[in-house]
Amino acid sequence: MSRQNYTFTSESVSEGHPDKVCDRISDAVLDAFLTEEPEARVAAETFATTNRVVIGGEVGLADQAKLKDYMGRIEDIARACIKDIGYEQDKFHHATCEITNLLHEQSAHIAQGVDAAGDKDEGAGDQGIMFGYATDETPELMPAPIHYAHAMLRRLAEVRKDGTEPTLRPDAKSQLSVRYVDGKPVGVSSIVLSTQHSDETQKSADIRAIVEPYIREVLPEGWIDEETQWHVNPTGIFVIGGPDGDAGLTGRKIIVDTYGGAAPHGGGAFSGKDPTKVDRSAAYASRYLAKNVVAAGLAQKCTIQLSYAIGVSEPLSIYCDTHGTGNDVDDVAIEKAIRATMSLTPRGIREHLQLNRPIYQRTAAYGHFGRAPEADGGFSWEKIDLVEQLKAAL
Repeated sequence: MSRQNYTFTSESVSEGHPDKVCDRISDAVLDAFLTEEPEARVAAETFATTNRVVIGGEVGLADQAKLKDYMGRIEDIARACIKDIGYEQDKFHHATCEITNLLHEQSAHIAQGVDAAGDKDEGAGDQGIMFGYATDETPELMPAPIHYAHAMLRRLAEVRKDGTEPTLRPDAKSQLSVRYVDGKPVGVSSIVLSTQHSDETQKSADIRAIVEPYIREVLPEGWIDEETQWHVNPTGIFVIGGPDGDAGLTGRKIIVDTYGGAAPHGGGAFSGKDPTKVDRSAAYASRYLAKNVVAAGLAQKCTIQLSYAIGVSEPLSIYCDTHGTGNDVDDVAIEKAIRATMSLTPRGIREHLQLNRPIYQRTAAYGHFGRAPEADGGFSWEKIDLVEQLKAAL
C-alpha cells in the first residue's frame, strides 16, 4: 500500500522565465501557421539570451512555396510575445533584441512516414511514450502541489500586468511543499518564491510584503499556519532576470508543464509542435482519458500510458493504473473501455479534441493541464465529456 502521510514538492516558473519565453514564441509561431493552414506541420524551437532570440526548426505546408511569404512575420510574432510578457530591459527589450529566423522546410523523410497514403492511415509523427494523470485531490483533478505553484505565479503576473504591483518584473519561480495526511493534501510546510523586481534597494522582506497577500489569496484556507516556512527571494536582490540573466530554450520545463513530478513523464516536450506530433497530442489525450476516468468515479487516481511508433497509426499499447483506488473496476477493464470509446490514432485524437486550431500560445505558461476548457477549443483535453461513454463501455 502506498504511503498516506508525507510531504510532496512541486515547482512552477512564470511566463517571464527564459525557458517559458522560448516556449511562448515557439507556440506563437505554431499558432500563426495553423491559422493559415490547419494541417500545417510545425516543429519550432527557440533559443534566447542577452539581446538575442534565435528561432529554428521545420515547417511543412501543402504548398511549400508559401513558406517564404510567411517568414517575414516571424520576427513580429516573437517581438509581440516578448512585449506581452513584459520585457523592456536594457539587455532584453522587445523592440531592440536581435531576432534570427532559421525555420526551413520539413524533412521529406519524416513526412513520408507520417502522411496518409492510399489506404494507409496517417502515422504517428515520432515514436515515444506519453503519460496522462488525474487525481481527485483538487477540483481541477490535478495534483495539489503543481496546481497551486502555478496559481501563485499566475496571480502575481496578473497584478504585475494590471499595474497593481509595479515593482514586480516578469521572471519568477515558485516551489510548494504540500503535506498529505491519509493521502489528502492538508497544508503547506514551505513556500519558496523568487521573483524579479525593479529596485536594487528592495530586500527579501520587502518582496515578501508584496507577494504574501496574493499567495495567501490563492492557497486553500488553513493551509498556511505558524509552522509554514517562507523563503522569498532567499538570495537577496533579483533585478537582472529573463534571458539576460540566464539563457532559455524551448522544451526545458516538461515537469512544470505536466504534473510537477507527481506522475511519470515520457520525456517529450510540447511547445512548438503541431498536433501530428504525438509527444503533444497523445499526452493531451492521455490526460483527457485519465481525467474522465476519475470524473466518472471509477477511481480516485488514474495514470494512462500510450505508446507509438513513427509512421504507425494505432498506439502500440494502452496502460491504465488506478493506484489501488479503483472503485470495483479492474484496470484492464478500463483499458478496454478506453479502446471502445475513443480513436487513439493521431488523426483520431486531433479530430476528437479538435487540435488543429491556433490554441497553443496560451498553453506555454502555468501548465498545460488543470485549466478550464475554452469556447474556441482551447484546453479541450480538460473536458469531462467522455464520462458516460466510459461507464457504458464497462
